[in-house]
Amino acid sequence: MIAAITLTACAGDEAPKHTIDVAPYVHKGHVVECDAFKAQADAQAVLRADALDPNGLDRDGDGIACPNLPEPKDRKPVHRDFMTDVDGAPIIEPIKPPPP
Repeated sequence: MIAAITLTACAGDEAPKHTIDVAPYVHKGHVVECDAFKAQADAQAVLRADALDPNGLDRDGDGIACPNLPEPKDRKPVHRDFMTDVDGAPIIEPIKPPPP
């Protein structure tokens, strides 16, 4: 019984299975907008496949793509440990503040 409770509690940590083919959207630059997807989980699958997010699906950088799209949802954030500019392009070197 304890194992069943543990498995149930951990089940929410896994990304849902997706049926969308992400190949047309990843590693091709900016090719799609949020409104091209029928569900948030589909946009999240594309973000998960290319965390650099050249499509700008995660505008606020919280790891969740197109949060306003309808169900099904994938609420497990994509880890993004880099900064991006307004267009979603990675900033390789952090912007340094001017000296005092």
